[in-house]
Amino acid sequence: MLTIILFVIGFVLLIKGADYLVTGATSLAYKYSIPPIVVGLTIVAFGTSMPEFVVNMVASFNGNTDLSIGNILGSNIGNVFLILGLSAAIYPLTAKGNTIFKEIPFSLLAAFTVFILANDVMFKNGPANIITLGDGLLLLSFFAIFMYYIFGIAKEEKQDSNNEQEEIVINSNLKNVSLIFGGLLLLIVGGKWIVDGAIVIATYLGMTEKVIGLTVVAIGTSLPELATSVVAAMKKQSDIAIGNIIGSNIFNIFWILGASALVAPLSFDSSANVDIFMVMLASVILFSTMYVGKRHVIERWQGVLMVLIYIGYLYYLLS
Repeated sequence: MLTIILFVIGFVLLIKGADYLVTGATSLAYKYSIPPIVVGLTIVAFGTSMPEFVVNMVASFNGNTDLSIGNILGSNIGNVFLILGLSAAIYPLTAKGNTIFKEIPFSLLAAFTVFILANDVMFKNGPANIITLGDGLLLLSFFAIFMYYIFGIAKEEKQDSNNEQEEIVINSNLKNVSLIFGGLLLLIVGGKWIVDGAIVIATYLGMTEKVIGLTVVAIGTSLPELATSVVAAMKKQSDIAIGNIIGSNIFNIFWILGASALVAPLSFDSSANVDIFMVMLASVILFSTMYVGKRHVIERWQGVLMVLIYIGYLYYLLS
């Protein structure tokens, strides 16, 4: 009963945590002339990826590889189709050139890399499909390259003063830091309580570990991204909303999955290739939306379409 109560309270913590995080991160970006997209791709993406990181570390230590891999793939699918779709349905999201031509393709590269590394039987004639320690180091190397690129953006880009965003309140450093870390704490605690409750409910209903990872755990650990991006969309902070999702997807594969493989080799079920293809499809569709309809904008109807695709994917998993 206590788990169910915490499950409900977790949603409240997520919403407040997302609000604090977006407010603090946005204020920090404007105060130091840091492009909001950089904040979204680093501070916000890192913070909202912590639930996935915690779940994967525990799952790897316990040998629950289906849960570990399913959590990452399911989260990335939900991040684009569900979360970015809902965010765009609330407020059309405008993407910058770097996001379209560099960050979205980088997220596609992440999915393709996992596909190659995980399918040892297909590509290397190996005895089994395993994401090894060496594979994990390679993923973390890509993550280091991505972080180098992000810091390059911070040096090159300048704050755009002619935007359509609402007026930003510039807070003191102490308040910004308090908002960011307080928001992250609420997001992590709220996400954990929701996942714990969801797993209890899903297990009671007799769902398999793979399906739990792809659905309940993936959605549960993605709730911080959902809350953060939805709040950012309501605040008309497109850079935070988009950067949070793309940054989280890249973090999930290169950082979290890479770190998980360092803890223990991850056995890979080839049936999960369908889910990897869905991750790739998400990046392709996201890129396509930038040139269908209004250029460089995810329009409301496109956001609704993304959500419908995700509902169809869930139907496929549960049928």
